[in-house]
Amino acid sequence: MHRTAILNPVPATALWVALACALLGGCAVGPDYVRPQVAAPASFKEATTAAATDKWQTLDNAAAGVPATPEAWWKAFGDPALDALEQELQINNQNIALAEAQYRAARAALDSANAAFYPTVNGSFGATRAANAIVNNSNGTQSQGASSPNTTVNLSASASWELDVWGKIRRSSEAAGAKLDASAADVAAARLSAQALLAQTYIQLRSAELQLDLQKRTVVAYTRYLELTRNRYSVGVASPLDVSNAESQLATARATGHTVELQRAQYEHALATLVGKTPSELSIPGTAALPAQPATPALVPSTWLATRPDIVAAERRVAAANAQIGVAKAAWFPSLTLTGSAGYRNNELADLISLPHRFWSLGPALALALFDGGARSAAVASAGAAYDQSVATYRQTVLTAFQEVEDNLAAARLVGEERQEREVAANAARRTREIAENQYLAGTSGQLEVTVAQGTELSAERTLIDAQQRHLQAAVQLYKNTGRVSLTESGGQEKAQ
Repeated sequence: MHRTAILNPVPATALWVALACALLGGCAVGPDYVRPQVAAPASFKEATTAAATDKWQTLDNAAAGVPATPEAWWKAFGDPALDALEQELQINNQNIALAEAQYRAARAALDSANAAFYPTVNGSFGATRAANAIVNNSNGTQSQGASSPNTTVNLSASASWELDVWGKIRRSSEAAGAKLDASAADVAAARLSAQALLAQTYIQLRSAELQLDLQKRTVVAYTRYLELTRNRYSVGVASPLDVSNAESQLATARATGHTVELQRAQYEHALATLVGKTPSELSIPGTAALPAQPATPALVPSTWLATRPDIVAAERRVAAANAQIGVAKAAWFPSLTLTGSAGYRNNELADLISLPHRFWSLGPALALALFDGGARSAAVASAGAAYDQSVATYRQTVLTAFQEVEDNLAAARLVGEERQEREVAANAARRTREIAENQYLAGTSGQLEVTVAQGTELSAERTLIDAQQRHLQAAVQLYKNTGRVSLTESGGQEKAQ
């Protein structure tokens, strides 16, 4: 009968020492994360609301849970059609779907990093049959020949556990958790960007409808004016030049109408793509009316800075790069691995699982690279450079965010004032055209005055529509610039302090 095989016996004292080392290794090598400092002004330069002039707080004291803008910010425009499109966008937009898939990959990467905290256990079962070419004789000598075939049946399990003495695994998990947070912010940024793009495209579509409606009204007016001019020409009051000018004016208005109609169709096609449909699957009824102009959103500076998605993502990537420095530095220290195996081995399967056929082994192992040609030093230097890059990216993201908010605060104010002046100009141009037409009918002015007045009115109306569109676009951009992110799932071992 096969005797029990005991492999690599290890004194209990050595095992306790190894475990004690693991428990005492509570610190992790590498720098602990501290959020990089950014220069922040006392208030927004272009602030026009009381909330926007609040003094800045530090990010540590920022009320990150308070949104700078509502989740469904587009409802401020009071347009049911826009609301419906935004709801479809949440479900079918492919850029959002891409970002969400990338988030799931980051979630899996964190789970993979956390798996290193636990031992790896493998099991095996096998049977081999072999014969030796050298036969062991009963008198202790060996002779050439073939022994009788022997069967060996093996059932075993093995385990390997790398003890995180120096914090390498903790730093890896910390980096993966920070990347997960960054990916969550990327999802929020993709969603906010898609929402803003849809709102902007929708406003352009409605603006094109207004332009198209203006062109249709202009064509009707120019057609009536051409008939009037022809009638006056037939009785000898108007000249052929007057008729020619009226015909040219009408043809130009009709041609412009086709251009605007094409723009409207292209905007509708773009909206279909944004909501995940083909152009043939989406038809938006025309209204020839722009959405309502919302009020400028209130801005709480510290909250805004702590919740804007691209800023959050950039800051979390700084945390991930910081943790990678610890991972690189941990390579300088020996890795402590505890391995063990146990099982049964016998020449027969029937009597395999029994005490006489049991074997086991258990023991720690220390491994350290003695010479690597500078690879570890290079890895630490590379991790440090990557951290510096992420800090620069974070600070640049904050600077760009300040610029965007200031730009659109200024636009919301100044374009709003321009819009008011354009309304005055359009009303004045309309009255001028009416006066010119009446004087032309009365014979006190020529056709040229009428043509100029009509062109001026058309230009003023177009400019007014453009100002209304840009005012709405500035509001959309401001909501986007002050957008929020809520990290509903945190995977890091520790958050920014």
